[in-house]
Amino acid sequence: MREICGQQRTIKLVSELYLTPPVAVLIFFAVVVCGHNFRMVWKQQAPGWRKRAWLFGLPAGIGLLLLGFLPLKL
Repeated sequence: MREICGQQRTIKLVSELYLTPPVAVLIFFAVVVCGHNFRMVWKQQAPGWRKRAWLFGLPAGIGLLLLGFLPLKL
C-alpha cells in the first residue's frame, strides 16, 4: 500500500508541473539571449571560450527542454 501512495504522490506532482505564459516568455527570452551569446563565443573562439560556451549553452539547452516538455497552462 505504501508504494501505491508514493506513485499517486508522484503523479500528482507531475500533473502540477506547468508553465504559465509569462514564465514561458521569460524562459524563451533567456534561451534566445543565451543561444546568441553561445554562438558569438563559439565563432570568436577567444581564450577561455569553451568555459563561456558552456556557461551560455547549458542554460539555453535546459530552457529549450523546459519549453519543449512542460505543458503551457492558459
